[in-house]
Amino acid sequence: MISQLTGTVADLRPTSVVLDVSGVGFLVACTPNTSAGLTRGTTATLHTHLAVREDALTLYGFSSPHEREAFIMVQSVTGIGPKLALAIVSHLTASQVRQAILAENLVALSKVPGVGRKTAQRLVLELKDKAAALPGTTDQATPDRSGWQDQVVTGLQGLGYSARDADAAWEAVREQAGDGSATVSDLMRAALKSLAKG
Repeated sequence: MISQLTGTVADLRPTSVVLDVSGVGFLVACTPNTSAGLTRGTTATLHTHLAVREDALTLYGFSSPHEREAFIMVQSVTGIGPKLALAIVSHLTASQVRQAILAENLVALSKVPGVGRKTAQRLVLELKDKAAALPGTTDQATPDRSGWQDQVVTGLQGLGYSARDADAAWEAVREQAGDGSATVSDLMRAALKSLAKG
């Protein structure tokens, strides 16, 4: 099992990345949130899961082990495969998945594309006991601001913005990072909006 990869980001797309590890390019499917935190040409580490099927071997990569744990956990539910599991962790953080299942919040789960009410009910029914093992809101409520800053600034520079413009955009979204409710994708979108206004 390949559980972690560290290498150079050779290619980057919204839902996949090619990681060059000692000359071997690994195509890794990932969430937009994970992709937003990467920059082409830099070294990155992804926590991975290898999905084995008769006709394919697919690597899925995540920015944190918690996100990977949520991805693996939701796949244990009847009728949920890797693609739908990736959609779930793309729209909900590990903490939000835990909270929705423990609170039996079918509305939050049903907002994920491909998850209807019946699938949401199965998620709650089959994962009620397992969900408690996922990180709670306290684990992610106070993110490291410098970590957020590095990801947003390097992400903007990777899109072609100058260091000065990227720093200015970070200042515009700094407060959103501080309250812990925004993901890297949310901050990137907000930063791009602030640059468009400027």
